[in-house]
Amino acid sequence: MAANIGIMDSAYFVGRNEILSWINARLQLNLSRVEEAASGAVQCQMMDMTYPGVVPMHKVNFDAKTEYDMIQNYKVLQDVFNKLKIGKHIEVNKLVKGRPLDNLELLQWLKRYCDSVNRGMMNENYNPVERRTKGGEKRNVKSSQKNSKSLQTNNSFNSEGTRGNKISGAKHGKSGGVTNSSAEIQALTKEITDLKVSVDILEKERDFYFAKLRDIEILCQAPQLENVPMAMGVKKILYAADEKESVLAEAQEIVSQSVNVEETEFSDDDR
Repeated sequence: MAANIGIMDSAYFVGRNEILSWINARLQLNLSRVEEAASGAVQCQMMDMTYPGVVPMHKVNFDAKTEYDMIQNYKVLQDVFNKLKIGKHIEVNKLVKGRPLDNLELLQWLKRYCDSVNRGMMNENYNPVERRTKGGEKRNVKSSQKNSKSLQTNNSFNSEGTRGNKISGAKHGKSGGVTNSSAEIQALTKEITDLKVSVDILEKERDFYFAKLRDIEILCQAPQLENVPMAMGVKKILYAADEKESVLAEAQEIVSQSVNVEETEFSDDDR
């Protein structure tokens, strides 16, 4: 399945205009740049379209503007990947920065994955606007419930029925809330910092090995080596769309056949 799309797969050669047109048509959006999908909300809905009901859309924030809110969307996406056992690494640190190439790469991968699941067909029963609206309503209801509880607390009197004690109690509660919020922010900030460090390390490792693979590809494409069995075997592995043991076996077969032919020719020459 497309969860194991290779780095040389044709999915990564799909242009941004085609990607945007595909997303706009299926999700009834009006994106003009891939950076507009940096919040992660679009990616969440692409998975919701592919697996209706699996994505908790009420947790997806389509109005996300801060990195914190965007990261929450990507956490939802990662949870969905984990639930579906999709081994795809999400480079959150780059994506939330709105870097075009990084966002394009994830959208290309998602398009290929969604097409592989739905065989390229559009789900006629899926209503993207309704799914986004329902998610927003659930968030608003939760917010209204919190506001209602807050108002009930502020309007209640203590056992003595005095307004001064009520205000004092409200201030005391607010102070405790600020302390808790501060601790939560510090914890989240540390988590974000740790994630950024991990992502930076993975980025460098990925770029290092990608550069190596690209050099090998260029070498194998040289006219004098292009049809050499060893080069053909290497390209067989590089261009494989899925991670299958049979690919390695096929590559080994190409090389071994060539070696057998050479040994036969050498034996004939000795005679």
